[in-house]
Amino acid sequence: MSQSSSSATIKFAYWVPNVSGGLVVSTIPQRTDWSLEYNQKLAQTAEKAGFDYALSQIRFTAGYGAEHQHESVSFSQAILHATTKLKVLAAILPGPWHPAVVAKQLATIDHISNGRIAINVVSGWFKGEFQALGEPWLEHDERYRRSNEFIRVLKGIWTQDKFTFKGDFYRINDYTLSPKPLQKPHPEIFQGGSSRAARDNAASVSDWYFTNGNTPEGIKAQIDDIQAKARENGHKVRIGVNAFIIARDTEEEAKAVLDDIIKHAHVEAVHAFGDAVKQAGKASPEGEGNWAKSTFEDLVQYNDGFRTNLIGTPQQIAERIVHLKSIGVDLILAGFLHFIEEVEYFGRKVLPLVRELEAQRAAATSADTSADTREAEAATSAA
Repeated sequence: MSQSSSSATIKFAYWVPNVSGGLVVSTIPQRTDWSLEYNQKLAQTAEKAGFDYALSQIRFTAGYGAEHQHESVSFSQAILHATTKLKVLAAILPGPWHPAVVAKQLATIDHISNGRIAINVVSGWFKGEFQALGEPWLEHDERYRRSNEFIRVLKGIWTQDKFTFKGDFYRINDYTLSPKPLQKPHPEIFQGGSSRAARDNAASVSDWYFTNGNTPEGIKAQIDDIQAKARENGHKVRIGVNAFIIARDTEEEAKAVLDDIIKHAHVEAVHAFGDAVKQAGKASPEGEGNWAKSTFEDLVQYNDGFRTNLIGTPQQIAERIVHLKSIGVDLILAGFLHFIEEVEYFGRKVLPLVRELEAQRAAATSADTSADTREAEAATSAA
């Protein structure tokens, strides 16, 4: 049986394009826009298509094809106002934000949105942002240690009265937040990364762990490691995987779109991004964090989304998604080239196939279980 719940359907999230340039570092024409009007229409389209979550991005400064950026928390709230069911993840960067301020912000938004806000804690990969803001740039594992304290403070403030915390990065003294969030025990806490420190952190404090795109074998190795560590900690964590989805009526059409994106890659921006993120990953003691093994082509989609290979016909993509579920993936975090029309196409053409395949596998598993039970009962009777 997979580490993902066999009865639960796999969930879907999409990257909110609240920064300019879309989700690829390429000069290819895109019908994706970073404006509020576009994003509210996109959120409504995604909600209707069957998406569960939207993830707003956190960027403070221009670079790597993103010349403009809307702030994640306020933008998330604007998306929530335009929807009724979609849950929105606001990306937060420890360092510029204090956890007590975030706890209060999100508790208020939780009430305004009737329990539809969540948080994605980003430990930091962009050194230039920290330098621009006058924030200390910590070593790799120290950034995750700060994130661990950040999350523990969030949980404490959201669930306890007279909360006190004495850490290396944060100090809280007998603090009571009121009102606390509607969601119990607290809003969902997401966290990304691929390094050992990232996995260790998620296996101890996070509700969800996002990893960059990868092959099924590479993803499974990460899942096996993190779930073993989570069990040792008496903790439960669910897994989300990044994927750039190119769904077309034929495989040839989908591959042609991918080739066109890479052909028009913004070479200077891709190399600059690669230098920044690989420096961040290699700074880990093991020398392997996000992007450590990414090629130039991988980095054109800046979370290795091409590597997950959700590129092809609706049937091909649905089968690959259900295979990812079988190895322990609980959520697909999707990026698209032309967001609104491709999200609509995905909801109409791909998602129904996913649900059909899930139902078939669940029925087959149930039949196998029933057969095993009958055999065991027959053996007991014979004895």
